[in-house]
Amino acid sequence: MNLNTVYWVRLQCALGAGARIKEAIEYFGGVKELFDAGEKEWRMSPALNEKQTARLIAAPQEKAQDILTVCRLNGWQVLTPDDPSYPRRLYEIPDPPAALYVCGELPNIDSSLAIGIVGTRKASDYAVKAADVMSRGISRLGAVVVSGGALGVDTAAHTAAILSGGKTVAVLGCGLGTNYLMENKPLRDSISQNGALVTELPPFTAASKYTFPVRNRIISGLSLGVLVVEAGVKSGSLITARCAAEQGRDVYAVPCSILEPEYAGTNRLIDDGAVVATKPLDLVYPYAERFGIDVSAAQSVGEIMKKTAKKYVGAPDESGSISFENLADSRRKRVERQAAAAKLSGNTLAVYRAMSDDYMHIDEITSACGLSPAQVLTALTTLEIMQLAKSAGGKRYKLS
Repeated sequence: MNLNTVYWVRLQCALGAGARIKEAIEYFGGVKELFDAGEKEWRMSPALNEKQTARLIAAPQEKAQDILTVCRLNGWQVLTPDDPSYPRRLYEIPDPPAALYVCGELPNIDSSLAIGIVGTRKASDYAVKAADVMSRGISRLGAVVVSGGALGVDTAAHTAAILSGGKTVAVLGCGLGTNYLMENKPLRDSISQNGALVTELPPFTAASKYTFPVRNRIISGLSLGVLVVEAGVKSGSLITARCAAEQGRDVYAVPCSILEPEYAGTNRLIDDGAVVATKPLDLVYPYAERFGIDVSAAQSVGEIMKKTAKKYVGAPDESGSISFENLADSRRKRVERQAAAAKLSGNTLAVYRAMSDDYMHIDEITSACGLSPAQVLTALTTLEIMQLAKSAGGKRYKLS
């Protein structure tokens, strides 16, 4: 944290997320200089409008100090454009965040091949598996996977990166410490240990319909290319793709089934010029020379599926077979499972969070959640009845 951090946070509190701050910073010669100039200079400046000036006047420094104290007590980093760790790549976009709040360790984005992978929350098994394969493939070649930490495609992308030993970054549409999407808390905890949770929203800021479109520009801003995997025609993923195009990033798309026109957003992107991506190498090859990546080590989709011991998240059956014809049914079942998981509480929720998509022995689950064997068995029975878990021989269980 540098001496100007408090001014950047104050500026962010005043103008809000997504504000275009560059012109004002350049006009006044720096963020401290901006605040030192005062109200009279703000009103005369062509870099600030009347509403922004009013917000600057009303923004007390005490609020910024309180935010920094909360971050320090929680071990969260605050990165600002003056900080060497703030990605220069991100500052290049027209509306860079005045502050980034980070839980974990943000990879060196400027020296990394970072690829955004986004898609619908109501993902079909085909989309989840496609995101999984793409993320595994590029992670094993050293790419950083950037996504939004949501259910569906985002979860598959983050999980695959972690299981492949790679780094991943989740750009959140809420502040750190917020009780949002608690069924995904174990994944967020894992991301913070294998990369970082990032947001421009101050701690404990609640998610809303306004925060997600604003955060999408950060996903694309951190990335050199953005892959869209199955998106609805009005999907937020298309906002991310639009941001990527406006920022000069590359846009890729996995072809979608023509049998579900309401989820044909990716096919529309292809019609508009997005690059078709059917294998991980498609996402890496354009940048391989720049980052010294050995493309001969790239694996095909078939090789990744064959060598991966873990069952793909949400695979429809033990064979993993998927057809375009059953997409609607798989999507419906996935959404039903997500809705059921959101209603869990108490011991059942604790056991659910302790489980994974791999089979775990009941003793391992008991150790992970800190409950008694009897409590765990009761919770597992409940989860099986709700079709949120399945059992196998040898007292082994996994999420269904």
